[in-house]
Amino acid sequence: MELLAAAIAIGLAAVGAGIGNGLIVGRTIEGIARQPELKSQLQGTMFLGIGLVEALPIIAVVVALLDMFVFR
Repeated sequence: MELLAAAIAIGLAAVGAGIGNGLIVGRTIEGIARQPELKSQLQGTMFLGIGLVEALPIIAVVVALLDMFVFR
């Protein structure tokens, strides 16, 4: 059961990160299409946002591993 709970937690975190990254990149492309002169600024903000969103699955993996091996 612990393994199943860890797999579900990691899977949901990955799905959430995928949705978040898709929204971030999509909105960035819309912004660049509207104002091409802001491309570099928008891309920098996009990469920062993607980095923050990608922290979620990493944290989920750490918490799942802690739950499986440490908190027994």
